[in-house]
Amino acid sequence: MLILLTLSVTLLTCKPPEPEPLNIIPKPERSWSSSEKIVLNENTRILFEDPNPSLRLLGEFLAEAIHGKSGFKVSVEPFSTARSLKNDILLTVNLNDSTYGNEGYILANNNRKFFSIQANAPQGVFYGIQSFIQVLPDSPENEEQMLIPAVHIMDKPRFSYRGMHLDVGRHFFPVSFIKQYIDLLAHYKYNYFHWHLTEDQGWRIEIKKYPELMRIASQRKETIVGHAGHEPVEYDKNAYGGFYTQEEVLEIVDYAARKYITIIPEIELPGHSLAALSAYPYLGCTGGPYEVATTWGVFNDVYCTKDEVFEFLENVLSEVIDLFPGQYIHIGGDEVPKLRWKECRHCQERIRNEGLSGEEELQSYFIKRIEKFIVSKGKLVIGWDEILEGGLAPNATVMSWRGTEGGIEAARMGHDVIMTPGSHCYFDHYQFNPENEPLAIGGLTKVSKVYAFEPVPEELNAKEAKHIIGAQANVWTEYLKTPDAVTYMILPRMAALSEVLWSPSEKRNWENFYNRLPAHFEYYKSNGWAYSDAVNRLDYKISTDDAGVRWLHLETEIPNVEIRFMRGVFEIEKAELFKEPVEILAGDKFHVTLVKDGKQIGKVEIIQ
Repeated sequence: MLILLTLSVTLLTCKPPEPEPLNIIPKPERSWSSSEKIVLNENTRILFEDPNPSLRLLGEFLAEAIHGKSGFKVSVEPFSTARSLKNDILLTVNLNDSTYGNEGYILANNNRKFFSIQANAPQGVFYGIQSFIQVLPDSPENEEQMLIPAVHIMDKPRFSYRGMHLDVGRHFFPVSFIKQYIDLLAHYKYNYFHWHLTEDQGWRIEIKKYPELMRIASQRKETIVGHAGHEPVEYDKNAYGGFYTQEEVLEIVDYAARKYITIIPEIELPGHSLAALSAYPYLGCTGGPYEVATTWGVFNDVYCTKDEVFEFLENVLSEVIDLFPGQYIHIGGDEVPKLRWKECRHCQERIRNEGLSGEEELQSYFIKRIEKFIVSKGKLVIGWDEILEGGLAPNATVMSWRGTEGGIEAARMGHDVIMTPGSHCYFDHYQFNPENEPLAIGGLTKVSKVYAFEPVPEELNAKEAKHIIGAQANVWTEYLKTPDAVTYMILPRMAALSEVLWSPSEKRNWENFYNRLPAHFEYYKSNGWAYSDAVNRLDYKISTDDAGVRWLHLETEIPNVEIRFMRGVFEIEKAELFKEPVEILAGDKFHVTLVKDGKQIGKVEIIQ
């Protein structure tokens, strides 16, 4: 491997030329390209350092991606068979540079003769391949070859935890879509998939010891129509359900592992447990009867704290742990009403016998007891930030969703933290004016807001900040019934968050990111994925002040454009520049558009 060692030294010591724009998301730490091209054609070989079965599999993955974007196939061969290198792609794990960790990589063009992807470990090669795939043209000029920019990339992630979540409890999604979801995570270099498997509205994983979970808890008799809380309340009168068999779970776990994604299963406790209670009423404080929830929200019926409940949960978790090889098990811990515990003789007896101060500390007892069991199985616990209530379990990692305050508190206590505040990381929120969007739970989280998110609070000192291991976006599915509904809500917001989590914070630039998005929209289209183009639209809202005066507010996420408006028929030469809210007078009809460099872009919107 003398060629590769020489290459590494040259690449790391030579001053690179000035970078040219690439459309890669997340933006690499360092990247540049020349106007020269390297040809890929049917004679191209993907050469892997042998003997290394992981690199062979990665070579086959890359070969499939090249074939999918071209009309030719490339071969995958051991490097030892190569006599020379031209127009080839070389995959190696001989980087021997600890600063890149296991996920960093160098993608080089080797004097514009062949590409190489070097890393310390196979996952680094995988991320280099993901960047390389984004460099490939979507529509080659001819089917016999592709001309690839002679790129150089030196790259590694900022955070070790880069996560996406999916709730399959409120709405169930088929195995095929879970795999598609994993593909999207891999494309944007996420490395954790948080799989929310149990809810009040449905239990979605087979537990062989408890068949009623599949027969009863996975099914609900109907589902609320429209937004929960709106009157009158209506239901669709259609039975709804589904669950993943353990064989399907293992299939998905293996699929994710091949994309270097670790799956974190979530079994909610002690709250959000109504589906389980409906199958086994003895798990609750009142003994039932219970019913799988048909609407959304938080419910008073939660797991009781008697020993039989812990036996049930330990048996469930034992089966779950056997299915998921990753280090984390998520146990929820959020939104636990205490009403039933206050009225329950078993829970009050538990408080007295354990010397607890009340129901808040009872929740802490519950979490600590479950954590002790999970740790005994060689795993670590993650919980939502409510697990801080009453005292944090010794080895728990906190997911901070109610803002960043819980994460700050946990980090100062020396616990690892994953930031996922609802303000920036809840992708079930609207991303545009609700009047022009599919039904969502509420909120407003635009792409630019996601991109502006900083996971490490400035309140933390350097030692405390090291406990912020990353961040995650959450996709709750009360109002997301189909795969298209899910991808519409995450694309392109997950692209924005990927750059927050992977790229150096000083590299973040909204205009630069925005200019890279069109290539990704084309990628979504070519795969048939629904996505939102709200980032390209003009948004407005109307407010009313205390005096009853109505005001028009206009905004856009497009950088370096003017918003111009007129009352009445629009003439671009006479249109006013929007600088601040405009008073709405009786009978007003506003014509509004975007202008860049003196030219209108997009259509004229009419607001009245």
